[in-house]
Amino acid sequence: MMGITTKTEELTGVDPDHIPFDEVIARQRPVLMKGLARDWPLVRHGLHSPYEAIRYLTSFYQGRPIVGYIGAPEIKGRFHYTPDVSDLNFSSERTRLDSFLDRIVGHIDDPNPPALYIGSTDVDGYLPGLRGENDLRLDHPAFAASVPMVSIWMGNHTIASAHWDMSNNIACCMVGGRRFTLFPPEQIENLYPGPLEPTPGGQVVSMVDFTAPDLKRFPRFAEAMAAGEVAELEAGDVLLYPALWWHHVEAQGPFNAMINYWWNAVPDFMDTPMNTLLHAMLSLRDRPEAEKRSWRAMFDYYIFGPADRPIAHLPEAARGALAPLDEMRARRLRAMLINKLNR
Repeated sequence: MMGITTKTEELTGVDPDHIPFDEVIARQRPVLMKGLARDWPLVRHGLHSPYEAIRYLTSFYQGRPIVGYIGAPEIKGRFHYTPDVSDLNFSSERTRLDSFLDRIVGHIDDPNPPALYIGSTDVDGYLPGLRGENDLRLDHPAFAASVPMVSIWMGNHTIASAHWDMSNNIACCMVGGRRFTLFPPEQIENLYPGPLEPTPGGQVVSMVDFTAPDLKRFPRFAEAMAAGEVAELEAGDVLLYPALWWHHVEAQGPFNAMINYWWNAVPDFMDTPMNTLLHAMLSLRDRPEAEKRSWRAMFDYYIFGPADRPIAHLPEAARGALAPLDEMRARRLRAMLINKLNR
């Protein structure tokens, strides 16, 4: 991989019972809290051996099938596309968690193993009780608007190509190591996003192979790397980064596990902006440039500017959909939109 000299800001000695969320979230940048989860039982088991960590995890498993992802040794852990981008370069199967972990164990000493990966899997639904012994205290007001989703990720050496998520993320490295390469949202053009669908994991990914970037094909990638930063996570480290930050994640070690918390700073009744983007492709993208400039001014006024600006001169009773959003107004607005789309 091309070298990045900027390291993500690190905090040491953070008290797990008094995490400075006000300070960390306000930065709106990645922050690595070293050793924050080092006393979790899963971390301790993993430091002893991967086998012990797997035994500990499966002790919570109750048989519900999971989805496992399998790639040939030739992909070297990089879940992505075939060379002609006509298909994905891996397969998936529904199976038992303990059976899939047994496959990982069977390749622990293999110098060239197949890529074996279990993606975002609901902790409470598949491993009930695990959070009772391994969990962050998230009683801060920042998490009040929308309850965080808690997932676990497991596998051997795998690579999740650079992508962005709709939610803020707290990534807790449990077993093995993880290398995050992070980029601010404005680097999107320099990361060369791939197709909207299909995608390797539900989100658009960079088409650049970070292990051997082709700068003739992707010349602006050098600019992205200059703006990027790296967070090297050891077992027990916790990385927090904001929504829409691009992140390329390399899971290291013959067995690794991560628990993450996704949360949004807005209520659940708000729609995803990705739907807005898709609709804008339908309604705006291919209009004449002069019209697009005019619509940009419209969006700046109604959407990206101060929320109270369009209503400041209107009587309260006349504000309608321009008024601050609540659950009832969100339902009305959604119904209005569905009605217009169905015409």
